[in-house]
Amino acid sequence: MTVRLIPYLVMNGNAKEAIEFYEKALNAKVIQSLTFANMPENPEFPMPDSAKELIAHALLKVGETDLMLSDTFPGQPHQSGNQVTICISTRDASESKQMYEALQQGGHVKMPLEETHFSPAFGNVRDKFGITFQIFTEGQQQ
Repeated sequence: MTVRLIPYLVMNGNAKEAIEFYEKALNAKVIQSLTFANMPENPEFPMPDSAKELIAHALLKVGETDLMLSDTFPGQPHQSGNQVTICISTRDASESKQMYEALQQGGHVKMPLEETHFSPAFGNVRDKFGITFQIFTEGQQQ
């Protein structure tokens, strides 16, 4: 069983600036950076042109530690205090499902656990203590 907990920062439209800042301040190395324009179009959630250059997902390496961040998804509110979540990364979809189901007990599902273009099983849940977890399964979709 390989499970990693990764801090995930949610920014308010300034993720590119934050990436540049962490590169200098923390000697971070950018491993991956995708804008919303890089994401597949979803007709149910059309992407406004003004949001296409915002960061949809970035992975930085700070020493031996991963740090992930993105801008708030267009149309979603950004609230102070909700900027840091924990990304649980596994290599096993059944393990991801087990953790996701356990964390949602008494909590709130923010995104159902499902296959996405970047993960065989990804979901987002706030547990009964108010902590938001992103469940990310590493896989071929990456």
